[in-house]
Amino acid sequence: MSNWQSWAAVAVFAGVYVLIITEWVHRVAAALGGAGLMLAIGATDDASAFHSAETGIDWNVIFLLLGMMMIVGVLKRTGLFEYLAIWSVKKAKARPFRVMAMLIVITAVASALLDNVTTVLLVAPVTLLVCDRLRLPAAPFLIAEVLASNVGGTATLVGDPPNIIIASRAGLTFNDFLVHLAPLCALLIVVLVLLCRVMFAKYFVYDEKRAAEVMELREREAIKNPRLLAQGLGILALVVAGFVLHPVLHYEPSVVALLGAGLLVAISKVETGEVLGEVEWPTLAFFAGLFVMVGSLIETGVIGELAGSLADAIGGAELGGSMLLLGGSAVLSGIVDNIPYVATMAPITSELVTDMGGDPDHVMWWALALGADLGGNATAIGASANVVVLGIAERNRQPISFWQFTKYGLVVTAATVAVAALYLWLRYFALA
Repeated sequence: MSNWQSWAAVAVFAGVYVLIITEWVHRVAAALGGAGLMLAIGATDDASAFHSAETGIDWNVIFLLLGMMMIVGVLKRTGLFEYLAIWSVKKAKARPFRVMAMLIVITAVASALLDNVTTVLLVAPVTLLVCDRLRLPAAPFLIAEVLASNVGGTATLVGDPPNIIIASRAGLTFNDFLVHLAPLCALLIVVLVLLCRVMFAKYFVYDEKRAAEVMELREREAIKNPRLLAQGLGILALVVAGFVLHPVLHYEPSVVALLGAGLLVAISKVETGEVLGEVEWPTLAFFAGLFVMVGSLIETGVIGELAGSLADAIGGAELGGSMLLLGGSAVLSGIVDNIPYVATMAPITSELVTDMGGDPDHVMWWALALGADLGGNATAIGASANVVVLGIAERNRQPISFWQFTKYGLVVTAATVAVAALYLWLRYFALA
């Protein structure tokens, strides 16, 4: 870093990170304040911050969240989430650990088929209702789901945004991700369930009276508006189909989500103002500020220099290089959002693969994907799904602090990255 703006950008980012960690000020205020300082010192400008696809606010993420939040806001009025909450508790016999394990598996599978942000938007309201019914603290269940969404999203091309970037740069297909990463992710979900059994053991308090009350409930009676439910589920099915058919339709997920939200509001009788009132606006503002700050680090060359140093350290050693890329990506993705990190690291990884004379499905690509996706679990701001769930929890008066999330996220990240390292060594070196 050869200019003062680079050092100033690092200082601003570090200062904001401290504020978020310590919670001296609200994370939204810290992120927006940091974005303003980045603009003030010239680390970025309005064109780069608001209009650049590489270093600006990722409007696709913002509008994807907005559209899905509006759809979820309409579905909340139908009683669907109450129905799913009662159904899931009854299936698990109201045993808290069984409920958590069920929610973890559901979240992981849905995250692989949709994407992790959409999944947590749909599952979080169910979780809050389940915990309310059983008189359990919601935070452990929400944290477990976020961790599951990031692990499950690693399995497919569409599950986590960094995978889309990697697939585009490497020329990888949906099936490539299934073959190379899905078996590992299935194992990692088992590891996650076992870790949650230990980490959250003190919260699995079985209340026989509350359990009996829930078991007597009839879930069908929770549906308040069958017509609106049919409309909402129909639009949601179309939106999911739009996500899956992206290679054919070439519509970005954000466009699909907005079209779905607009159509649902148009055909239903729900007031537009009421739907917009369900949107997590502070979460969207936090994302905007975070994107501007990370974009400033890219603009000033800070992230590029870090990625370049990692590439120099790797050299031409495939085994050592893949392990270093896995570990380095996990660490950096826990500090900055994994989307801009992968966007910066993907071209460098491409050069490394070319130098090594590797195929498109070279181990280095899987090391980058696993490090970035699993590393997103390390801290409360490591991945988009983390931030979304923290916003939902705060809105429902069950706030989750940075450290409350991170102390569990670090344990899960360390365990899953260690298993991933063993998997890479076995599959691509020892048994190759």
